[in-house]
Amino acid sequence: MRVFLPLTAVTTAALLLNAVAGANPAAADRNPDSTPLIKVSRGDPYADCTIGRRSPDSVVYPGTEVEPYLSVDPRAPKRVVTVFQQDRWNDGGARGLAASWTTDGHTFHRSALPFSLCAPGGADFERASDPWVSTGPDGTVYASGEGVDFTRSTRSALLAATSRDGGRTWQNLTTTHVDQQPFFNDKPSLTADPVRHGTAYQVWNRLDNDPPGPSSLDGPGYISLTRDGGRTWSKGRAFVDTSTVPNTQTIGHVIVANRRTATLYDYFDQITYSDDLNTVTEAHYAMVTSTDAGKTWSAPVIVARDTSVPEVDPNDPDKPLRAAATLPSPAVDPETGALYMAYEGSDFSGGKFDSVQLVRSTDGGRTWETPQLISPEGVPAFSPSIAVDERGTVALTYYDLRFLKPGDTTTLPTAYQLVTLPHGDPERRTERRISRVFDWLQAPFAGGYFLGDYQGLVADAKRVRAVLTETHSGSPSNRTDVYTGSLRTR
Repeated sequence: MRVFLPLTAVTTAALLLNAVAGANPAAADRNPDSTPLIKVSRGDPYADCTIGRRSPDSVVYPGTEVEPYLSVDPRAPKRVVTVFQQDRWNDGGARGLAASWTTDGHTFHRSALPFSLCAPGGADFERASDPWVSTGPDGTVYASGEGVDFTRSTRSALLAATSRDGGRTWQNLTTTHVDQQPFFNDKPSLTADPVRHGTAYQVWNRLDNDPPGPSSLDGPGYISLTRDGGRTWSKGRAFVDTSTVPNTQTIGHVIVANRRTATLYDYFDQITYSDDLNTVTEAHYAMVTSTDAGKTWSAPVIVARDTSVPEVDPNDPDKPLRAAATLPSPAVDPETGALYMAYEGSDFSGGKFDSVQLVRSTDGGRTWETPQLISPEGVPAFSPSIAVDERGTVALTYYDLRFLKPGDTTTLPTAYQLVTLPHGDPERRTERRISRVFDWLQAPFAGGYFLGDYQGLVADAKRVRAVLTETHSGSPSNRTDVYTGSLRTR
């Protein structure tokens, strides 16, 4: 559940999409990758829930599933758990979070994540958001999310639960941290340690606007840990400090681990605002490192400038989109330890629109190479996810708008692409479409046409497995569904 604070402004004229005029509309009819995607979101477990209406203007989108993530059991790659928001509200969060699990990689079954009052036995919060999932080396599945209230209180909380049967059932529901305004907890993620059994890390940003008003924003990174398989979690504590730079927040914390050295890397975006909080004065992605299982962390190292611009329909900039701007997607090469981060940036469009960009470090994050353009030149692209398979092939997925025709303001043809780079080599780049071409403007509207602040991608032996959101046209009671597929990387 992203808190929207000011982003760099761009002119309307600069966002007009001249660059995609050469796209071939006939390409939209081609079949995607030979491996078909499988729908994992079936039915609506919260259809009868009436909890959580914030105001008469609150709109819930029934049957919508957005913002998916996934995890694969490292011992058995056909054992997959996906998580997503179920029944999105226009003004924040969803009725609840749901999971879908499989033991054969093909047949998915639904379960309810207990993170809101709409779920049976769920946590005492009216809505939920920000689903995340990760599987430990012993097969324990850890799920996390955010619980929020709107009518009874101003609480926001970080929640966690575990499953020891592959996502069928969930236990150990824990509120790892809770606050009232003027504090707000946002964008949690969760990572199971790949070498330390029973250990997992939940990280997020905690916004402090006390006292409310200009010149009072602080947004450090927070962490909570479990060492006993999710039965108990440590008290949340700050591990990335922002207090030394006024009006600074972090967002998008994600931990990845080097399986050979057990080193942890936490990535995030750091944003500084003017005294009136109306203008971004500086923004960059950074990383901190821990070599002692999250007890202590290094000073931040800058990874790349955040050059993202507002996400909009290029032919009609008054229509905002909502994707992954300001949110990093990191990965580690399991063989070499090379570090990668994918993100949205406008370096290659002169600040006109976002593309998918990639940076790499081969010295443990001490220094970073210059950004590479991954998505096609001249085409807006959004929501990158990254994974590296056991052969060192870097895989990235993202949405792009190559099928949008100039002057089309009634639809927004969108497709999901898979790019592979053996050992990160751009000269050996391959790309293929893995989704249908669908209309983004059919998505629920929540601060923009909303497919989710992120999608998911994980390495699956010599393949990768993606999870993504697609829309349906002419189906107001089922605007979106979540799909997954295991895909060749070479």
